[in-house]
Amino acid sequence: MMRVEYWLVLCYTLNISVWQIGICKGVEGMIIETERLILRSFLESDALDVYEYLMEPMVNCFTCMKLNSLEEAKTEMKNRMGRAEYYFAIVLKDIGKLIGEIVAYPEHAEPQEQDGDSPPDTFSPCWMLNKAYHGKGYAYEAVHAFFDYLFREKGARRIYAYTEDYNFSSQRLCEKLGMRREGLFLEFVSFVNHPDGTPLYENTYQYAILKKEWH
Repeated sequence: MMRVEYWLVLCYTLNISVWQIGICKGVEGMIIETERLILRSFLESDALDVYEYLMEPMVNCFTCMKLNSLEEAKTEMKNRMGRAEYYFAIVLKDIGKLIGEIVAYPEHAEPQEQDGDSPPDTFSPCWMLNKAYHGKGYAYEAVHAFFDYLFREKGARRIYAYTEDYNFSSQRLCEKLGMRREGLFLEFVSFVNHPDGTPLYENTYQYAILKKEWH
């Protein structure tokens, strides 16, 4: 995949939407609630749950986010606090367990707009879940609500994401979300090296969806 900030991995079929579940702002920032999940700001107390899945990142693009100790995780939580507009912890509603995270990086369609007053209209999302909670539909539920938030609340015109050619689960999720496969970039980027020290380059698919294509 591309740089970690462009990692994809990324409900009406669940009868969940941003409008049904509500989006509210409180003392701890933005909250999005779905049938089974709460997407909220990070707290210092989240360190242990985040360390659980970042002590050994599952895919190469998250290697740079690896946490080597609980103390590192606590410091990371302090850095994340207050970044609620586009960066959310994914939490199980029934037990309060943090099981992953989702973030979007805003961009302007035209380079000359980067320093202007116009709001961004393009977003590149990234998310990951604790592997113990894979296969339960949590990723789709969280990402669908997040996309709805970006399109309805943040003025997104286009959302795009990248995933490795071997990450079939992420590709299926993109397609379930209604995203189009726009292309394959061969040996696009490297996150880790081969045992001999040479870069291991990833083949990367790009997926995207426009607001007018959203449900």
